[in-house]
Amino acid sequence: MKLTPEEKKMLRGEAGKPVKDALELQIEVGKFFGAKRLVPVSNVHMMGDIEVMGDSGKAFLERMSESGARCAVPTTTNARCIDFAYVEKLKQNPDESAKEKQLIAYLRKMDVITADTCINYQTLYQPHQNEHVAWGDTGTVIYANSVFGARSNFEAGPAALAAGITGRTAEYGFHLEEHRKGTVLVNVKADLDDFADWGALGKLVGEPNQNYFAVPVFNGIKRRPSADQLKHLGASLASYGSMGMFHMIGVTPEAPTLKAAFGGRKPTSVMTITNRDLKRVYASYSAKNNPLDLVVFSGPQQSLFEMKNLARLLAGKKVKTGSHLFVTTSNGVKSAARALGYLDAIEAAGGIVLEGVCFYILQNLTQMRVQNGWSNLVTNSAKLANIIGAHKFNTILRRTEDCVRIALTGEER
Repeated sequence: MKLTPEEKKMLRGEAGKPVKDALELQIEVGKFFGAKRLVPVSNVHMMGDIEVMGDSGKAFLERMSESGARCAVPTTTNARCIDFAYVEKLKQNPDESAKEKQLIAYLRKMDVITADTCINYQTLYQPHQNEHVAWGDTGTVIYANSVFGARSNFEAGPAALAAGITGRTAEYGFHLEEHRKGTVLVNVKADLDDFADWGALGKLVGEPNQNYFAVPVFNGIKRRPSADQLKHLGASLASYGSMGMFHMIGVTPEAPTLKAAFGGRKPTSVMTITNRDLKRVYASYSAKNNPLDLVVFSGPQQSLFEMKNLARLLAGKKVKTGSHLFVTTSNGVKSAARALGYLDAIEAAGGIVLEGVCFYILQNLTQMRVQNGWSNLVTNSAKLANIIGAHKFNTILRRTEDCVRIALTGEER
C-alpha cells in the first residue's frame, strides 16, 4: 500500500502509539480488500454497542482510551442496546448495563460523541457528494452513498474508530468510482405511499440480488420520495440484499439519467415491480393464530416527522390492555418530540418511547419475548421484519396506520 509522507510518520509512531496502532489496523484491512492507498475522511460514525463490540471489543476500547487515543475528525456512535431509564422495567441485565456505560465512558474519553443514533444522516451530519466518510451501520452507509453521493463502506466498530483516530480509511469498494455504477434496472410501476411500501420494495429487490456490489437503479418513481421514505428503502435493501448503494433516476445525485446511473453499461438484469408484487409481500406475513400484542416502530429510529405522525394517529386513544407499543428514536429527536407535545401523545396512549437504541439489538430481547409471551411482532419496518427473526419472533409487515390500529385493537381488519 502506498503511504503519504505524513502517513509514514504516523506509522513510525511520530504521532504517538495510538495513531500508529490505528493506522496499522487500517493497513491490514486495506491489504485484505486490495486497497492501494488510504483516503482522508471528514466524518466517522461507528457501531460501539455491547452486542457489536463484545468483551474483546470492550477490551480494545479500554486499551485505546487508556493509551491516550483521541479522534482527529468528528466521530459519533450508532444505536446502543440499552436505554438506561428502562433497564428495570424491561428486566435487562444490570451487569450488561454497566458494561454499556463503561463503553460509553471509554468512547467519550477518546472524544467520540456518543449520540447513539442510526439516523445520523437526518440528525447529525449530511456529507456532500464525493465526500469520503467512514460509517458503520448498514442503513447509514447506503443512505450516505445513495442519497448524498458521499463515499463509504460498511466499517466494523474497531475499524471505524481507527478511522476516527487517523482521519483516514482504506480506499476500496464504494470509495472507488468503478463500484458505484448501477447493475440492476428496477422499473417501478407500483404505488409507493407508506414507509412499509418502500421497505417492501427494498425486500423485493434485495432478496434476489444479494450482493454487496449489486447497485439497483430505480426508474419510474411517480413522486419524489421524502427522506424517511428513502431511509426505509435503503435500510431494507441493506438488510435483505447486503447492498451498499442504489440510484434513483432524477432523485439521487449520481443518477440524473439512466445512462449516467449505469455509466454507459448495460444492466445485468431487469426487474419490474407492480402493486401486485407489493400485495404479495404483505400477504406473505400472517399472525399464525397467535395474539397481535406487540407493535414496534424501529429499525431505523424514528425521525421527528415520524414521531409527529404517530402522535397524530394515537392522540386521545389507548393501546389495548395487554398489548405493547414500542417506539425507538434518538435522544435529540425525543427531546424535540417532548417539547412539541408528540411524546406526551404517544405515551398517554400507552406507547413506550426508548431513546438511543434500536429494538432488534435490545439486550435480553429473547428473554423479554419469552417472559411476555410475545409471538407476533407487527411493524412498518421491512428491515426490522427481516433482521429480528434471530429472536424467534413471527414478524408481520404492515403499513403505518394498520400497525397503529392493531396496537389499539389487537386485531387486523
